[in-house]
Amino acid sequence: MAVARGYQRRTRCRRDRRGRGLRGTLYPPSMPAARSRAERFDALVLEALEPIEQRWRAELTQLDVAVDDVPELRAGFRPDGDQGDVVGDGEIPLARLVPAGVDRRGVPTRARVVLYRRPLEARARDGADLSDLVHDVLVEQVASYLGLDPDVVEGEG
Repeated sequence: MAVARGYQRRTRCRRDRRGRGLRGTLYPPSMPAARSRAERFDALVLEALEPIEQRWRAELTQLDVAVDDVPELRAGFRPDGDQGDVVGDGEIPLARLVPAGVDRRGVPTRARVVLYRRPLEARARDGADLSDLVHDVLVEQVASYLGLDPDVVEGEG
């Protein structure tokens, strides 16, 4: 292919729209402030799960704990109904216990507690309140999984 005379290839300088220069990270990745909200929430869940797991390690070997941003509300969900596997606040579930079973491909699945990050964060006033709420919801879900009273799981009973 021939290039016509007078044609110049232009390279554009990559800057942000306002001309203030290249944008970079505000904090180094090693600092806690550099973590996203989701990463901070995951760390909070692991911190809340640790004392429960230490006490009930043998009973919880077949239980997974997961975090989703928001719940998928199905048409049959009734907040006032008897939903033993769902911990809710009003119409929005905060967590759910998914029992062990078999998936569509016939592969066995493990039991799983799913915590919903955004509804939990919306109900907490601050970090300490969120930590307490996550702990309480985890205790309720583990108690439901084990078939025990939440006070027994927490070690008060």
